[in-house]
Amino acid sequence: MTVKQLRAFLAVAQTLSFTQACERLHLSQPALSLAIKGLEDSLGGKLLIRSTRSVRLTPEGESLLPLAKHLLAQWDNTEERLRQRFTLQLGRLSVAAMPSFACNLLPSALVKFRQQYPKINVTVHDVINEEVTDMVRSRQVEIGIAFSPEGTGSLSFTPLFEDRFVAVVPRNSALAHHNTVPWQQLLENDFITLQRPSMVRRLLEQELGKRHIDLPVAFESHQLSTVGRMVAEGLGVSAVPSMCIQQMHELGARCVPLVEPSIACRVGMLTHEELSVAAHALRSVLLESVRAPTLVIER
Repeated sequence: MTVKQLRAFLAVAQTLSFTQACERLHLSQPALSLAIKGLEDSLGGKLLIRSTRSVRLTPEGESLLPLAKHLLAQWDNTEERLRQRFTLQLGRLSVAAMPSFACNLLPSALVKFRQQYPKINVTVHDVINEEVTDMVRSRQVEIGIAFSPEGTGSLSFTPLFEDRFVAVVPRNSALAHHNTVPWQQLLENDFITLQRPSMVRRLLEQELGKRHIDLPVAFESHQLSTVGRMVAEGLGVSAVPSMCIQQMHELGARCVPLVEPSIACRVGMLTHEELSVAAHALRSVLLESVRAPTLVIER
C-alpha cells in the first residue's frame, strides 16, 4: 500500500463517486482508477464495486475504510509535526554546559533563543567539564559547552571566546582596588578553590606548575557559589574564569585581573557534525550573542 493509493480509496469511499473523488484529489479518472487497482492488487481482492451508475464498497472495503482513515490521520499528523520541527515551530533540545557557563552566560543566550523560537523546549544539564564531553559523545545532548579539550576525537569544537582567570578577593581587601594582581601576591593569602576533578582546578595547577608556582589550598568546595561566599566572608582569595565575574560580585566578592602569569583558556561548543535544525539554531544564537565578559575595577 502507498499513501497515494489510500488517499484515492478514502476519497472514493467517502463520496461514492469517482468524479467527486477526482475533483477532491485533483486527479484524472485514469490516474484514480490506476491507484485503486494498484491497491486492490497489492491487497489481493476487490475493495469497490463500480457500475455505470453507482459505486459501493465490498465487505473488505468496508473493513478497510476506518483503518485507512486512521492511517492517513497518523501520517498527516506525523508529517505536520516534522514540518513544524524543520520550521522550528515545535521541538525539544538538550544541552550540556559546565556550571560556570550554565550559571553565568547561558541564561541570557537562552532568552534570545526563546524570543526567536518560543516553541522549542530546552533541557540544560549543568555538569562538570569532563561530563559535558561524555554526554555529547554518547549523544545524550546535541551541544556541549566546555573548555577546549585536549582531543576531540570525532567531535567538533567551535570556539566562542577566550576566557582569562581573574582574582576573587573580599570587598574590603586592598587588592580589590588594584588594576592587576600578580599570582605571587594573591597567594600570600589563604587560597580557596574547587575540588578535583574540576577543570578550573586542573587548569590552575597545570599553568602555575609550568612556572614552578605551588597552589597552597586552604579551603576547597564543589560549588563556585560556595567559593564566592567564602571569599566574600573573608576566609581567603580565589581565582575563577572571567565568565564568573558577575556571579562573584553578586555573592559579595570582588574580581581583579590576574597577571604573572595571565592564564587563558578557550570556551566553545562541542558537537557532532550532524545537528538537528533546532540545535543549528541554538548554535547560531550562541555564536552571535556570547562574548568574553569585561571587568570594570571599582574605585
